[in-house]
Amino acid sequence: MKNCKLPDYTNIPEEALQIISETKTVALVGASPKEERPSHQVMKYLLEKGFKVIPVNPGQKEILGQKCYPSISAIPEGEKVDTAVIFRRSDMVLPIVEEALSRGIKNIWLQEGIVNEEAQKLARQKGARIVMNLCFKKVHLAGAS
Repeated sequence: MKNCKLPDYTNIPEEALQIISETKTVALVGASPKEERPSHQVMKYLLEKGFKVIPVNPGQKEILGQKCYPSISAIPEGEKVDTAVIFRRSDMVLPIVEEALSRGIKNIWLQEGIVNEEAQKLARQKGARIVMNLCFKKVHLAGAS
């Protein structure tokens, strides 16, 4: 596994800021009911900031009062999802990105520490925007200041 360098939040790519400014509904893949987990903390923050968050975790029915789905495909068709925020290991990301793209999600966000070049290439080929190795919450905080 390649060493993942820590992201620079003083120089955030314009694409990342655009995605955040245009996102109202997030499918949060790898959502956790455990308060100490980053995915839980990010989900709680996004809910507090007015985002609609749809947790995706096959082992849970509900997280932070939101109905949880076992996969992106299981989210009802009528539910528009702007961005898939993914909290999974880099080697597990590609099928999730494929699923998000087939669902018509146009923004893919791989959280801090997650990099997958193949997923990035696929997303760009399909006309989607993709951010890797940045925390959605930290970028939102940086952009809000």
